[in-house]
Amino acid sequence: MERTHHCGALNASHQNKTVVLNGWVNKWRDHGGLIFIDIRDRYGITQVVFSPELNNDLYEASKKLRTEFVVSVKGDVRRRPDEALNLEMPTGEIEVVASELEVLNAAKTTPFEIMDEIDVHEELRLKYRYLDLRRQKLKTNLIIRSRVYQSVRQYLTDQQFLEIETPVLMKSTPEGARDFLVPSRNYPGRFYALPQSPQTYKQILMVAGFDRYFQIVKCFRDEDLRRDRQPEFTQIDIEMSFINEQDVKKIAGGLIAHLFSEVLNVDIYLPIPQLSFKQAIETYGTDKPDLRFDLPIQTITDCFAETSFQVFQSVLENKGSIACLKLSGASRISRKQIDKYVDEAKKWGAKGLAHFKYQNSQFNGGISKFLNNSEKTMLREKLHLEDDDLILIVADRYDITYHVLGEIRLLLGLEYNMVHKEQFKFVWIVDFPLLEYDEEEGRHVARHHPFTSPLTEDMHLLDNHPQQVRARAYDLVLNGSEIAGGSIRIHTREQQQKMFTSLNIDKNEANSKFGFLMESLEYGAPPHGGIAFGLDRLVMIMTHSETIRDVIAFPKTTSALSLMDEAPSPISQRQLDELKLKIDLKNEEEQIPK
Repeated sequence: MERTHHCGALNASHQNKTVVLNGWVNKWRDHGGLIFIDIRDRYGITQVVFSPELNNDLYEASKKLRTEFVVSVKGDVRRRPDEALNLEMPTGEIEVVASELEVLNAAKTTPFEIMDEIDVHEELRLKYRYLDLRRQKLKTNLIIRSRVYQSVRQYLTDQQFLEIETPVLMKSTPEGARDFLVPSRNYPGRFYALPQSPQTYKQILMVAGFDRYFQIVKCFRDEDLRRDRQPEFTQIDIEMSFINEQDVKKIAGGLIAHLFSEVLNVDIYLPIPQLSFKQAIETYGTDKPDLRFDLPIQTITDCFAETSFQVFQSVLENKGSIACLKLSGASRISRKQIDKYVDEAKKWGAKGLAHFKYQNSQFNGGISKFLNNSEKTMLREKLHLEDDDLILIVADRYDITYHVLGEIRLLLGLEYNMVHKEQFKFVWIVDFPLLEYDEEEGRHVARHHPFTSPLTEDMHLLDNHPQQVRARAYDLVLNGSEIAGGSIRIHTREQQQKMFTSLNIDKNEANSKFGFLMESLEYGAPPHGGIAFGLDRLVMIMTHSETIRDVIAFPKTTSALSLMDEAPSPISQRQLDELKLKIDLKNEEEQIPK
């Protein structure tokens, strides 16, 4: 039967109309003389009733229905009795009295119930992803994702951006994560790489004069996975010419405000605030701060300049830092809980976690017996101590001190319900270090990527003090997750070569990997810069999902497997021969489940 309405479309205005609905049986109920089913499609749910008084054969046929049967139902719309109204659902005022029924496809008993709140292992849900996607929560997530795509295109097109596709098969230029490689049949022994980012292509588009480019693009990184990472992911990729940092942030902020207004009906107030990298580290212990709760780290190194406490003395002699968190309500926090925070601090790299309580205008417990009167006075004034405060202190190397307190801050925020989970808190992080030293590689590496321009005023430091150079880079952070990152690019060959030299990449290696880009910079490359949003992570936060797998139609597991279609899979000897490849597993066990 030809469908006349979707299952979410009917209401009291359709009374007495004859309709045809197609969908899945969501629920089946026998109420002793009447059979009720809820029929579901993408748009909603409608209740259908089968009565033996109207059509006994149809009533008997309805008894054979089960959940997830695909059916077509014809019937008349009527208003439900007052006691049966369900005003929480759009179709809750009406029901359809069935006059015809066609089973389009019967269904086996599903391996788990199709409902939002199910206690089923994620691997089972991923194996039967087509069933998992019938759940309303995942369906809503993908609908929101679709609306994000449309909204991005609308906003950027209105801002005179051109949507241009870049290649999926490209040159391997490893500098960061591992590439996914694709062997070439026509050129044996040579390989394409799947793009980790369209970075070089979008810069070349600026050289070509396209001025404003964007693309919603698939990217690939062969790296270890986590809650918010996948081997393939989607970026909103943006590049602009003749601009500076403020221009990029204005466009990116406008895009965010547009997205949240159009998709979620949430107002984001502009301009988005910003913190320097140093401010973020010393206030929140991370360059991805969660600003949904107010529990800042406070530096107290100066309070102990003349300390006789040996632990703190040793830290100061080694140019370390002393900082703390102040938590109100100390009396509710037991020694056992504090011991747990000490263990967490050690897990994150600290030697320990000092503490004291301020109660009845006195310093109590922990290290309070090692504090002299001068130190107590300075701490009281600097921390604005009030009765029943708990102070948690880390004294260690600069990086360890703030990192550990940042982790403890997040733990406390969750444990004591400080986090306003429904809020969306954005912040720009700027003035990143351009380079960082990689102990494993024994050289400096680019903190963002090797095409990021140094700040002009720091350029003179590049040769002799590279770790002091700040980048013209900016990250956009939302609720403690980086959702976008970008920079102003290097646009001259000389400066790009200097950057490669700082990264210990010699001219031959630079030419081999990036010669095409270097040459393009010699033909009148304009000043340019851009930004890329992690679309999966952004939608994850917009939908309050626990993992990005809940906002991707067909995700991989944390071990990069697709359980539904069993990818990656072996290939035939014929395919290997065509590619002139041999597989040599030696004594290694295959990791793919049988």
